[in-house]
Amino acid sequence: MTVLDATDRAILNRLQDDLPLTAHPFADVAGDLHLSEADLIARIDRMKREGVITRFGPFFDAEAMGGAFCLCAMAVPADRFDTVAEQVNAHPEVAHNYERSHALNMWFVLATEDKTGIALVADAIAAETGIEVLRFPKLQEFFIGFRVAA
Repeated sequence: MTVLDATDRAILNRLQDDLPLTAHPFADVAGDLHLSEADLIARIDRMKREGVITRFGPFFDAEAMGGAFCLCAMAVPADRFDTVAEQVNAHPEVAHNYERSHALNMWFVLATEDKTGIALVADAIAAETGIEVLRFPKLQEFFIGFRVAA
């Protein structure tokens, strides 16, 4: 298990606020944290490799850019969960995927260039896995502002 030091925690907390839109955003954040740019990038890379963080990157609003996204769920047999997760995650349109303790135990978000793409990818996943992909399109948008204190 990875042990985070105070600097790792400061990095995680700082990067949840924003990444400056400047020519050298990592250098700017590193300066805020009294680190070198190389040290900041190395620590982010290490935390990603060790599974402390699963992803580091921007969050784009697909709809605002003319695309589409949809929350999807599947009822995956426990003995096939890891295999199905690999099949689902192999699609670049899958933004994230997580397990729930529920009959619908696999939930993921599809982000595509248009609404037609949602159906194409969901249908492809269903065909590959033999499991129905339920689709829950957004009816109303809410901004939660989720943060996790490191």
